[in-house]
Amino acid sequence: MPPDTIALILFLLPLAWSPGPGNIFFATLGARDGLAASWPASAGYHLATWIITLALGLGFGQLVGTTERMAQGMALVGGAYVLWMAWRLWRAGAVAQHQHPRHATARDGAVLLLLNPKAYAIIAAMFAQFLAEDCSAGSVLWITTLFTLNNLAAFTVWTWAGAGLLRLWQDRLSAQRLNRGASLMLAGVALWMISR
Repeated sequence: MPPDTIALILFLLPLAWSPGPGNIFFATLGARDGLAASWPASAGYHLATWIITLALGLGFGQLVGTTERMAQGMALVGGAYVLWMAWRLWRAGAVAQHQHPRHATARDGAVLLLLNPKAYAIIAAMFAQFLAEDCSAGSVLWITTLFTLNNLAAFTVWTWAGAGLLRLWQDRLSAQRLNRGASLMLAGVALWMISR
């Protein structure tokens, strides 16, 4: 496995697995309706994720591929942004309890992705760093697919474990430990990004 793929996985793990709009939505859905009932919403969310990420990556690759300086600048900005996200996660508290959503459909899952600012921020930071050296369509396709599969795995676990995971992030001490562990992983990736 190439080092960039390992770095991409380390970059994606804390982002997809830490609380955010998608995780909370699917955990709540799982706690209320169970794993099987979540599949339509999950399919809609992840199909939209793959399509949007691929489209953004292809456009981003064209832009960044035009100049090495731009790629270096984007890597620095992306690294700084990930470091800022790590700091926010380090300081994050417990997750507030949310009301259960109505029965979710594939359309609901797709709309959730389209309106999820965390997803766009992650996609931008991801492509800023991991397309710096190779902006080919094949690289964009690989990054897009890995990103989508990582999200699918994370959201499936959040859905399956629903109520139990929500309880962990609602407890102040457990939330602090989980947030800080994910924060340290993010900070390590950010420093790697900046030092390249």
